[in-house]
Amino acid sequence: MKLFRTLVFAAILPVPALAADTPATDPAPDKENVNAAAAGPATAPDATADDAATDGADDAAALPDPDVELLFLDAREIDVREFIWERRIVVVMADTPNDPLLLRQLQALRERADDFVERDVVVIFDGHPEDNSPLRQVMRPRGFMTAIIDKDGEVKARRPAPRTGRELMAVIDRFPLRRQEVLERLPSGR
Repeated sequence: MKLFRTLVFAAILPVPALAADTPATDPAPDKENVNAAAAGPATAPDATADDAATDGADDAAALPDPDVELLFLDAREIDVREFIWERRIVVVMADTPNDPLLLRQLQALRERADDFVERDVVVIFDGHPEDNSPLRQVMRPRGFMTAIIDKDGEVKARRPAPRTGRELMAVIDRFPLRRQEVLERLPSGR
């Protein structure tokens, strides 16, 4: 049964090795697809871990373009330092991969994916405390946690409850670096 579930979710979610073949935008989700997508990140790391073990050097080339598609990355496989001065990081952590708060937060991020891409965001999730990822050691969550790390590597916001996509974007838009970026892109706003 677990193998069947893994195969179903691997077919639904863009796995880094297959991400180049998947379209950048999803069709309007129906109720079943939303539930499957919400449950996806909890099981997708197992599939990507197998792919990472076989591909190794091809992982960087296989990742989708973060300027086009919002990336959802497993904390166990990522070094956060790769994103410093390049991307903002929304960190979502929970005690289990099936935590309803984790799934709700990831779904809220997916619903506004284009807006987060515009703000240079990547999402890093961790639902496996037993693995004790480096990010988990630094953040030390107690149960569920959502945090935002700005491009300078500093944790700017942290909350023990899910936030809507709109709330997260409002927090990001108040960051000094984000304000500077907006002024550089739209100089007429000065």
